[in-house]
Amino acid sequence: MNESPANSVTLRFLAAPTDVGHSGSVDAGTVLEWVDKAAYATAVGWAKSYCVTAYVGNIHFADPVNSGDMVEVEATVVYTGRSSMHIKTVVSSGDPRGGTPTMRSQCIVIFVAVGEDGKPIPVTPFEPVTAQDIHHRDDALDRVSVREEIVESMKVQEYTDAGTAERVVLRFLAAPTDVNWGGKVHGGIVMKWIDEAAYLCSSRYCGTDTVAVFSGGIRFYRPLLIGHVVEVEARLVYTGNKGMHIAVHVRSGDPKDREMNLTTSCLTVMVTRDHAGNSVPVPPWVPVSEEDKRLHAHAKDLLEIRGRVPGNRLPNHLLPAGT
Repeated sequence: MNESPANSVTLRFLAAPTDVGHSGSVDAGTVLEWVDKAAYATAVGWAKSYCVTAYVGNIHFADPVNSGDMVEVEATVVYTGRSSMHIKTVVSSGDPRGGTPTMRSQCIVIFVAVGEDGKPIPVTPFEPVTAQDIHHRDDALDRVSVREEIVESMKVQEYTDAGTAERVVLRFLAAPTDVNWGGKVHGGIVMKWIDEAAYLCSSRYCGTDTVAVFSGGIRFYRPLLIGHVVEVEARLVYTGNKGMHIAVHVRSGDPKDREMNLTTSCLTVMVTRDHAGNSVPVPPWVPVSEEDKRLHAHAKDLLEIRGRVPGNRLPNHLLPAGT
């Protein structure tokens, strides 16, 4: 009799001094890399085959992870489609000398199982047993329609030179050290590049160091190959009272020609903080061109779409007066 695959994996390790970024704590990109590794281990264990990252849902960075913290990344299969696995990840950390770890962030990561030909293959269906299993399954299902609406909204947007907002483009070659277990660039590495580009764009805009507090709609369209030219473009599209919304697009291509293909896209919210760690207001960005105005409206639409997820709400500056 075959045993059912385990639906959860937990990684434990110490946050190293080399993980610390510009803010003095561990960068969001590094946390996203940890999340992708734990979710990958869970997906492969469940599917018994190679798996690829397809999507990373809304991840809120509630509190920073500090150098020397004992980090725990728990990844659990909560829902399966025909070939996809929806994996809930929770990152916690705390003093290694004792005490209860504090939850730092959580999100849903979707992996797809693929065969040797690179095409999706069926996975064992996940059947929830406990009340908690059912709750997590239902939560994942509640987000499916919202995720599809977000993906469609982001897919139809155009980003051209007609935009006037703060914009940066990073270009480099994907190195052999960026490789994953399938010979392609690791999804976690791509998310780290996204965080770096969003940091540079937002810091240039507001003139001070910034940190990510949210990243959402991270969609992986195609694999990124080792040795290819990588282009990571980050552009400011909206400012709230404190958050700077940065749209990021990752493109890649063979260095021997000029064709670049979109591999990944997302929207990241960055803030700047005072000495006490509280986010502070940023200069409001006023759209100028028609493209600016369209992307500004698009960012507001995404906020409203995400606000419809059970348990979510609109930011204070978008709530009706008196709410």
